[in-house]
Amino acid sequence: MKFLKVLSFVLVFPLLVAASAHKFYVSTTQVEYVAPKQSLQIISKIFIDDIEDVLQERYNPSLSLDTQKETKQVEEYLKKYVLQKLTIKADGKEIPLTYVGREYDNDIVKIFLEGQHVTDFSSITIENKLLFELTTQQQNIVHVKKEGERKSLVLDVDNPNGMLNFDE
Repeated sequence: MKFLKVLSFVLVFPLLVAASAHKFYVSTTQVEYVAPKQSLQIISKIFIDDIEDVLQERYNPSLSLDTQKETKQVEEYLKKYVLQKLTIKADGKEIPLTYVGREYDNDIVKIFLEGQHVTDFSSITIENKLLFELTTQQQNIVHVKKEGERKSLVLDVDNPNGMLNFDE
């Protein structure tokens, strides 16, 4: 009986360690159409360590998203990176995005963007290439809400953009 317990431990323990060592590479972006303001309000949630790795690789190996060490330049890099990697089109027309700011929530950075002067649309196309240079396992989940209707996309390296139709 003791042999079975030891054998079970030897076989199961490596699987448990491997499962706990596995990291998920995912970001979520919420896009909400606010008709009275004619705007798209966007919140992207990204793990701090992942975005920090990408910004260090792209811009400066010594930068830190630690609020105690963060410089103004770090936010500029964050803004530049996000605006290069995220594009939105409503009915085929590209919507210029404005970086509004960011805030930290435990191990996540929330990035706030806005698209203004957006009139009613029937389709929206999202291209989200955030963190694709970090790993090919990265997935970017996008939720779009319009007039109470919510639709979603899962984007990855092979399919970095997708279209949602709201007239169906």
